[in-house]
Amino acid sequence: MAGFLGIDHPLIVVMDIAAMRARYEALGFTMTPIGRHPWGTSTSLAMFDRCLLELMSLYDEALIDLSPAGDFRFGRTIRDHLAEREGISLLALNSDDAVADAAIVAARGIVSQGTIEFGRDVVLPDGTPDRTATTLQILHDPDLPRLSNFICQQHRPDLIYVPKWLEHANGTKGICQVTIMADPADQPRVRQRLAGLYGSAALFPRAGGFGAHTGNGIFAVADRETVIDTYGALPGALAGETQPCCVAIHVRAGDTGRVIHFLQAAEADFVRDSGSVRLTRAAKYGNVFLVFEEKEALLF
Repeated sequence: MAGFLGIDHPLIVVMDIAAMRARYEALGFTMTPIGRHPWGTSTSLAMFDRCLLELMSLYDEALIDLSPAGDFRFGRTIRDHLAEREGISLLALNSDDAVADAAIVAARGIVSQGTIEFGRDVVLPDGTPDRTATTLQILHDPDLPRLSNFICQQHRPDLIYVPKWLEHANGTKGICQVTIMADPADQPRVRQRLAGLYGSAALFPRAGGFGAHTGNGIFAVADRETVIDTYGALPGALAGETQPCCVAIHVRAGDTGRVIHFLQAAEADFVRDSGSVRLTRAAKYGNVFLVFEEKEALLF
């Protein structure tokens, strides 16, 4: 079970969700069928226990202003991000009580714009149709638009963490790190944001920046030079990014040899380090560097 506001799922927004879904499947991930949100976004998930990867795109721009939370519009946020580039647009934080957890972070200065209650239709692996029920507490930060969050509470986890969907041919088990690229001048703002979510005691120093412990995995904050040294050359869309943003996702792999089998079959460019395998072409996977970790070792 995830602890307080563990990393639940990064939203990787892409132009062609069907093509990207096939690309992630080729890496050995089990991807759910493409579903739809009421605010015009489409979704496909790689499910783990209490966390997941989410690919997201648009299916109907006419719906993007539905289900507002204050001045926040979920669909519009995704549309606007896609108009600029593919990549991680928002990041969900896991909760068993979204309202109570929103009150905790509010006391530390992170204010919720409001609540969104919604469901989406799903078809289970045995063909049974059903509908999810989810509460979101929106934690949008106009000063850090690429690092905005929402607290996510699943009321029907049985429709999310379906055993068959949790089995991945590449042996991956969950998310252990998300890396944020932030220039030194921007890091105090990012530090304030993460301290507001998790408290100052959760922060720790790292080369090129700092980190923050969450209830599931860590956020690792690093300057541009450290990110390049760690992951390789930035694709054009990330090289031109001026805002702090999420650039990498580390997943628990268990056996990187098992992962490499799929990477080679998919003709993916990768580097094998001690205990990890890193994909080097972030643009191919939605402007995200994917790293498969045998252990939850923290880079840089």
